Order: sequence, then structure tokens, then C-alpha cells
Amino acid sequence: MLYVGLDVHARQSTYCILDDNGKRVKTHTVKGRWDKVMLEINKIERPFKICFEATTGYGWLYDRLCRLAETVQVAHPGHVRLIFRAKRKNDRIDAQKLAKLLYLDALPAVYVPSPDIRAWRRLIEFRHREVKSRVRTKNQLRALLRRHAIAAPRRLWSRKGVAWLKDIELPSPEAALERDLLIDTLAHLDRVIARVEEDLNRRAKHHSDVNLLRTIPGVGIRTAEAVVAHVDRAERFARLNAIGCYFGLVPCQDASAGKNRLGHITQQGPGTVRRVLGEATWQAVRRSPEIRAYFERIRQGNPERKKIAIVATAHYLTRMMLAMLKTGEICRFAAA
Repeated sequence: MLYVGLDVHARQSTYCILDDNGKRVKTHTVKGRWDKVMLEINKIERPFKICFEATTGYGWLYDRLCRLAETVQVAHPGHVRLIFRAKRKNDRIDAQKLAKLLYLDALPAVYVPSPDIRAWRRLIEFRHREVKSRVRTKNQLRALLRRHAIAAPRRLWSRKGVAWLKDIELPSPEAALERDLLIDTLAHLDRVIARVEEDLNRRAKHHSDVNLLRTIPGVGIRTAEAVVAHVDRAERFARLNAIGCYFGLVPCQDASAGKNRLGHITQQGPGTVRRVLGEATWQAVRRSPEIRAYFERIRQGNPERKKIAIVATAHYLTRMMLAMLKTGEICRFAAA
């Protein structure tokens, strides 16, 4: 068995090969795109195991390497840096370090979902970016009105409100041009988001796990699909508490000599899921007496603990979601 560490980049990649005894056999740099890298990897003697760091588009490389290698592992970039901190760092050294970790079976590997799940995640992230762009555009339009001391009506983004915005007289042609371009951008983003949500709704409609999580009061289709897509296989989480670490909802910890210091949440994992979980948690607190009781117990009647309580409740909801995905049971909390 050979062990291959691949340090991959967009236009130049380096791989290092170790033999059964951990001795270096070959180190080679490939100049060119990933298709040229695949041609070189195809020349390696079988069988071999290979690993590389997760990067943008890692799924394409992973799928093709699986056709050639006995085992393919994708390393967590942040954790690899914690293991190897060196003054000398270049592509050849990095490739050799990855090969050594693979040989020692000490590689901090990440979970690689199927191509279908990866496409689902990308579509969810794409919608999230477009929604942020739409919010930014709306804020620019409101700022434009404030600059000219124009009071905006209620329900500005309704059909009637947008028609008012188009017809309102502004003090300069430049301001009118800015208004018109922003309205066009807003209309375009509305069409894009509607098209993406149409595809997401079609997928979620026939996904039993999404429908299962929607039985929780306050959890809508966008939150349920984001959690299901990023959890993928519930059985890969050995403990319910692991889901909080995965979504970055647990506090940073510095414990030593009997002292335990807890800081802000780690914010590791997908930020999109944390955002929709926060929104769903507020809705759940309003709609479910049981979830509201948990929130109030954490808050302890102190308004300054509201954010702490909402994060803790979001962590509680994720544990509930993971348990439901494992058992297939619906939520027993009644909506108020």
C-alpha cells in the first residue's frame, strides 16, 4: 500500500508518496489545472490511499479520486494547521506532512456527503447570499429616502409600496437614477430567489426528514431543509451534544487547574444554519409553551441574558432535531 499526500491548488499541485514503511518514494509538482493532476495520479502504482485538504470545489476532486484510490480522505485545513506548525512551509513540505498523517492514521478528516447533498447545500447557500443582497438593496433604498428627508410608508415592499417608490419625485436626476437602478435590482433579486425557492420547495416536499422537523413549532421549511442537508446522516453523530459542536453553538472553553472559563460560541460550521436556527428559535419561543419555559429558565428573568438564553435554546432545538432524525418521531410540543 502506498500513501499519497496531495497539496492541491488551482494552477499548481504537489503530491508526495510514502511506502509501507513510511519512507518517501517520490515527490512531484504538477503545473496546471486539476485535470492534469488526475492524469499524474492515474500513473501511481495501485493500491494506494490519498488525502488532500478541503478547498473550494473539493467535491469534484474527491469524486474522481475515488475511482482510482483505495481510500480517499479530505483533511480539515484548520485542524491540520494545529497539528503541524512549522517555520518552513511550502507545497512539497505540506504534501509530505499530509502523507505522514495518512500513513499514521492521524488525519483530521472531514465528512464528505454525496454529490446530490453537496448540490442541495450549495443551492441553500446560494439562496442565503441572494437574500442578503436583497436586504442590502432594500437598506440602500431606505437610506436614499432618508437622505432626502422623505418618510417611507408602511409596507414599503408591498406592490403598492413599490409603485409609490417608483412614482415619488426626487430632488435630482442622480437620485432618481439611483432609485430606478435599485428598484430594478430588487425586482431581479425577487425573481432569482423565487426561482431558487421553487426548486428547494420541490425537493423539500418529498423529503420525509424535512417534513418531520417542520412538526416543531416555529421551524419552517427553510430551517428544516438547512438542518437536514448539513446533518445528512444522523447516525454519524454518536451523541446528541455533538450536533451543537458541529453547528458552532457551544461556547469556547479554557479549562485548566480546576478553573473553567467559557467564552463566546465557537461559530464553527455552516453560518447559514446558525442564522436560520436563530430565527426559528425566536418563533419557537413565541409559539411553544415548553420551549418558552426552557428559554425563561436560562434567562433567569435577567434581560441581559436574553442572547445567552436564545443561543442555549437554539442548541436545545438542534439536539431535539437530531433525536427526531434518529428515531423518526414527530415533535410532541403543542403550538400555542
